[in-house]
Amino acid sequence: MALSRSARWGALATAAASFLVISASSAPTPGADGIGDVYFPQLGNGGFDARHYDLALAYDPGTDRLDGRTTITARATQNLSSFDLDLQKLEVSRVEVDGRKAKFTRSGDEIRITPRGAVRKGRTFEVTVTYGGVPEPLGGPIVFGSDYGWMKTADGVFVACEPNAASTWFPSSDHPSDKAAYDIRIKAPRGLTAVSNGRLVSTYDKGASTYTHWRETKPMATYLATATIGKFDVRTGTTPGGTPIYVAIDPVLANGNDVDVYGVTAEATDYWSQVFGPYPFEETGAIVDDMPQAGFSLEVQSKPAYSAVRNESTIVHELAHQWFGDSVSVAHWKDIWLNEGFATYAQWLWAEHRGTRSAHDSFLAGYDSRPAANAFWQTVVGDPQRDTMFASAVYQRGAMTLQVLRERIGDKAFFKLLPAWTELHRYGNADTDDFVRLAERISGRQLDDLFRTWLFTPGKPSL
Repeated sequence: MALSRSARWGALATAAASFLVISASSAPTPGADGIGDVYFPQLGNGGFDARHYDLALAYDPGTDRLDGRTTITARATQNLSSFDLDLQKLEVSRVEVDGRKAKFTRSGDEIRITPRGAVRKGRTFEVTVTYGGVPEPLGGPIVFGSDYGWMKTADGVFVACEPNAASTWFPSSDHPSDKAAYDIRIKAPRGLTAVSNGRLVSTYDKGASTYTHWRETKPMATYLATATIGKFDVRTGTTPGGTPIYVAIDPVLANGNDVDVYGVTAEATDYWSQVFGPYPFEETGAIVDDMPQAGFSLEVQSKPAYSAVRNESTIVHELAHQWFGDSVSVAHWKDIWLNEGFATYAQWLWAEHRGTRSAHDSFLAGYDSRPAANAFWQTVVGDPQRDTMFASAVYQRGAMTLQVLRERIGDKAFFKLLPAWTELHRYGNADTDDFVRLAERISGRQLDDLFRTWLFTPGKPSL
């Protein structure tokens, strides 16, 4: 059937308008300067998905200077005219995109990079940033009032970055929702040991320096990366269950150590593999450094970092994070109870496993020791706010929530739920709603009231 002249002009006009709409929608635009996390609005970056980090670092403990060259392999999720990376305070000397020099500007902790040509949606590209300076640790109320991040020690540096300090030492999309694989290469003075994530690829001495290459092949959140450097006594082997293990302990602490860090790490890794599902990474281990100013430990991926020798309960807590926090990471920081509540509950499960106290009795001890007027009960665990995201209630009331859930749905469903959760979201991200849905599906029970009461309602719940 043929069209009249007027109909043909109308069709052409419609086609032209459609073309303009399509062209406008596909025009390159800047990537967002953050992913929109309400606690840290400018952490992470929009417009791309980081796939791999190659960090080349040179550190001088004498001056505390770090020189770095970071190459990020990423996939564009929109047509990009420019994009951002997070980097705090360190000076950038050069940026390249796919090997070609790129323009960049700085605004606070953001680097805005403008490549020579637009990066099309779906394309994989590389951005290389050359930078240097003296990294500064972060402070404030968030991490128990302690400094955190890149922290100088007597013989090197202790690196523990949760939640927002990875970008104090390498340019990144610094949010757990953007996970990637890593190669971390560290040049340090000869005689010092550099410990990082994953498996040790190589280490060798050349002149006055030691060169170390670590590789983490599994997706990792930026805050879990480390480049801890110092004098360490290193012990390697495999757990009884067959997982490779690497434990580095500062010799200053080794002699006064009443905890068998290597033995507990091996035993807990194997036990949690039975309770939570297969161990998610290629290696387990520990970094025990003499860093009393930090006063905390962190679930660094594959090798939790301890700022001093910790007790057995702390070790099993940090190792439980390898499943809850490292493999399954929060989608937004307000869901931090999914990390800390679960790892605290793991401590209760460990005591139950050891036969020293049931998880029910651990629950009652915490519940009964705090009267209703205690400020502990006012923290909204499911959204604790940025400066109190590591409040004790996030840990303890989070764990209480899991014990109440266990008693509501029964042991069979509960111990089916834990490995189902770690398998469903393995190497990914999840939130509280995801957990509630899975718990309801596995138990066949409606659980909205339980989670609303224990996670989102201030006040001491009645039993």
